[in-house]
Amino acid sequence: MKLYVVRHGETEWNALGKMQGWKDSPLSEKGVLNAQRLGQRLSQIDFDFVCCSPLGRTSETAKHILGNRETNFSYNSAFQEMGFGAWEGMYHDEIKNLYPTQQHNYWNAPHLYETNGGETYEIFIDRVKNGLDGLIQSSSFNNVLLVTHAAVIKAIFAIVYKRDLMDFWSPPFTYDTCLSILEVENGELRVLMEPDISHLEA
Repeated sequence: MKLYVVRHGETEWNALGKMQGWKDSPLSEKGVLNAQRLGQRLSQIDFDFVCCSPLGRTSETAKHILGNRETNFSYNSAFQEMGFGAWEGMYHDEIKNLYPTQQHNYWNAPHLYETNGGETYEIFIDRVKNGLDGLIQSSSFNNVLLVTHAAVIKAIFAIVYKRDLMDFWSPPFTYDTCLSILEVENGELRVLMEPDISHLEA
């Protein structure tokens, strides 16, 4: 099985510099266009199954990628964005001013991060791992499209590469509609392509 992992397109809150988490906002015009560009890039891939986070920005992205194609579609909360509690809906500058230590640790020292009513990294990564394990064990599909979020993609790579938590945000950056490809081999995931945005550079 090949797993095509995509971050959702840019949203209105992304463009405004707001933290989303479990809250949601619609795709911006740029987000829609980028999702359509990725759809053109993936137009020759026959997806047996599409798995999305239950948040609207991921399903909206998936629909723009797929266009008129009819594909089995499912939502899985294991691949929902990390929960940020009190931070959700706040501007990044507000968070930095009100929670300077926590905000610094979230991005620069995840092993020291303390949440403000959201998820810890440990709980979040365990959730993503359970979702991946279930997808791998139950899937008989050849090509699966997984549309999810930046932190989820980072969690997937942390799991596959067995990274220490302090290295969670290691490069490359997960731009909107970035595409990663993984393959299941003997029940294990291996990386074929890290987050790529070549469809945005054409």
